[in-house]
Amino acid sequence: MNILPLLERIGEAPTAAFFGLLTGAVFGIAAQRSRFCLRAATVEFARGRLGQSVAVWLLTFSTALVWVQGARMAGLFDPEEARLMSVAGSWSGAIIGGLTFGAGMVLARGCSGRLLALASTGNLRSVMSGLIFAVVAQMSLSGWLAPVRNKLAALWTTPGGRNIELLYELNLPVWSGLALGLVLAFFAIHIARRNLMSPGRLVFASGVGFAVALGWVLTYNLAQVSFEPVSVASATFTGPSANTLMFFLSSSPVLEFDVGLVPGVVLGAFTASLVRREFHFQGFDGEATMRRAMTGAALMGFGGMLAGGCAVGNGVTGGSVFAATAWLALLSMWIGAIVTDLVVDQQGAPLPV
Repeated sequence: MNILPLLERIGEAPTAAFFGLLTGAVFGIAAQRSRFCLRAATVEFARGRLGQSVAVWLLTFSTALVWVQGARMAGLFDPEEARLMSVAGSWSGAIIGGLTFGAGMVLARGCSGRLLALASTGNLRSVMSGLIFAVVAQMSLSGWLAPVRNKLAALWTTPGGRNIELLYELNLPVWSGLALGLVLAFFAIHIARRNLMSPGRLVFASGVGFAVALGWVLTYNLAQVSFEPVSVASATFTGPSANTLMFFLSSSPVLEFDVGLVPGVVLGAFTASLVRREFHFQGFDGEATMRRAMTGAALMGFGGMLAGGCAVGNGVTGGSVFAATAWLALLSMWIGAIVTDLVVDQQGAPLPV
């Protein structure tokens, strides 16, 4: 991939932001059209169903595995250079943060990625929740909540100052990641066929996974030719939401991939909603709903930062490179969400939209 002409034309930082914008736009369009949401999948599962939301999430996850591991085998991407893998992972952060995030996304009626997509379609509930999520994430990164986050994250960390890649740790061949992705994709398609899902929704669910691979490949290739250090990253919304917030509040903003990602999702989801005539303003149903959403958003902001990523950052992006703490955080998110649905919401109640 030759990105030197673009790099020479607009510079390194604008190129990184443009790659974030492009990745975010693909994600936003695909997420809006597929209605991708980890929270919806966990609630379906908690209520004994393998429905359309489970099929969408599973197809997204499996597609990300296939594209990312395929890019790895083709030499277009090296997971060892990913930002997620280059630092020590936190087992305690993955567990505590994952459980907290899982509980929060059930209360907020959407994971962070879904809230961002919904906010772009005129959903004012999601706008409010998204702002709270970003503020609490920033507080957890470098504000009042940072000492608590640091203490919890330091309780149990990976050895050697780096995260652990599961394929290497389990002594599995490189192609096993791609094979697992294909098996999960066939299972997701089987669930989709049982639920009579439209082919279009399946295509867009796959598009969410493709966006994750796109971000990895673009930032990896930029890092190979950039003079300044560039973080190899992809779609995640805890850190980028906080960074985007500070970009617009700071007197000396810095362009980077994260800053382009969030506006890209907004642009993509907004465009998709206009094309489908789905853009319309929605508010809170009442005070209780508002309190619940605000509490859930705050839990997601802190939990996502503690876990090292949100439902997308850990559950798809980190999972696609087989980062051990990402898989543990994803499992913890599922557990936290399922328990919260069982305890807080009435068993057998209709799934909220």
